[in-house]
Amino acid sequence: MHWPFPPAAYIEHDKELKKLVKRLQNEPLLAIDTESNSMYAYQERVCLVQLSTRTNDYILDPLRIADMSPLGTLLANPQIEKVFHAAEYDLMCLKRDYGFTVVNMFDTMIAARICGVKALGLNRLLAEYCGVEADKSHQRDDWGQRPISEEGLLYAQMDTHYLPELRDKLLDKLVESGRMEEAQETFLEASAVTPPEHHFDPDGYWRMAIPAGLNRRQSAILRELYLAREVIAQERDCPPYKVFTDKMILAIAEAGPRSSHELERVRGLPVVVAKRYSHEVMQAVDKGKRTQLPNRPRRAPDVDPIVAERFTALRDWRRERAEQRGVESDVIISKDTLWDLAFKAPTTIAEMQDISGLGPWRLATYGDELAVLIQRLRAEGL
Repeated sequence: MHWPFPPAAYIEHDKELKKLVKRLQNEPLLAIDTESNSMYAYQERVCLVQLSTRTNDYILDPLRIADMSPLGTLLANPQIEKVFHAAEYDLMCLKRDYGFTVVNMFDTMIAARICGVKALGLNRLLAEYCGVEADKSHQRDDWGQRPISEEGLLYAQMDTHYLPELRDKLLDKLVESGRMEEAQETFLEASAVTPPEHHFDPDGYWRMAIPAGLNRRQSAILRELYLAREVIAQERDCPPYKVFTDKMILAIAEAGPRSSHELERVRGLPVVVAKRYSHEVMQAVDKGKRTQLPNRPRRAPDVDPIVAERFTALRDWRRERAEQRGVESDVIISKDTLWDLAFKAPTTIAEMQDISGLGPWRLATYGDELAVLIQRLRAEGL
């Protein structure tokens, strides 16, 4: 295989990782990416960590390294700038699996958004700013499988190899446009992301049953299919949708088949899937027909109409600001921050100090405008 640059050093032993960390601790910059197996496992995990300096590339194998904690010392070192592209998912995975915290981050996607760049995919940015055509054909690889092909390793290496150069180009663009302070504040906020708690919701079937208009009997069948799917997914160690899609279990619930033969005739259910899980599905269908459906969960109370109108006014202000700058609306202020403003209705900058997502730069830039807007809304009874 022809490599456009030397292959990444593959790190798969604890001693190798410790030596690498010692070697990298004085580097001023590290580009980082991760690969997980979310499409192939019931509980995803980080399967590769890619690192690049300005001169060398490394691929860490967390499935073979027993102790990944030395990497955490690099990520938490404020003297080393960590460069990611679209860091949110990587940060959540690193925090979820290892408890790592990333300090001093530069996110090339965030930088591009702040600069008003429309094409934000890494391959598009590399083509535009670095003249590189990236191969994205391995995006759906199962990174939990070993050995990894040479092509897969090159794909993984490419994700960080050019990030330092891309960072430099976007940094120049931020400085030229006077957006560096805004970017630094956004990087800091983004690095504080916390991984969501992934737990199975036994009442999650209502999110399918209600929009589909199922009756109580069909909903009871759906419930049993939903629960059975989760059990099968855990046993097979795969995502639930790889067992049955939501559309499949809805179709079965609506049809309420009385036999395996009728199951195979359910529209939208592949025969091979019906045959593979015929026993489990018919057990679930039969149980659903016999079991009383629990009461529908109470709906969350609606937002206060005054708060909703206040949010709409704030959103309109944000849209106008975004159009003036030529950026997406959430580059100005996030939706969550707008809701916080709508609920708390602060009328002075001092009262905005505890609003999440309003750091020093945003307060200095937008604080007075927001205060005047909210004062006017409150004077109007909103």
